[in-house]
Amino acid sequence: MIEEPESRLEVSISAEVEAGQYANFASVWHTRDGFILDFAVITRPPALADDPQSGTPYVSVPTRIVSRIRLPPAQVFELMKALEQQLTAFEKETGHKL
Repeated sequence: MIEEPESRLEVSISAEVEAGQYANFASVWHTRDGFILDFAVITRPPALADDPQSGTPYVSVPTRIVSRIRLPPAQVFELMKALEQQLTAFEKETGHKL
């Protein structure tokens, strides 16, 4: 029996992407083909506004998407596991329960 060699991802990152983007809001949605994660930043303080059709007041929170990530469904499970592992490690290291 011939053993398959292990696979290792060799990840690199460009200098433009390395610093990352600040986001204080995230939205997750899906299509038939996969999941979409939109990361956004609030651009101005929330303000009262009125719905033009009903006249009902609401709080408008202006945001700007800074990054959109599209994932195939199989990768979502891997992302969920990785987030859980990192959250557990964070809580152990900092003593903060989120």
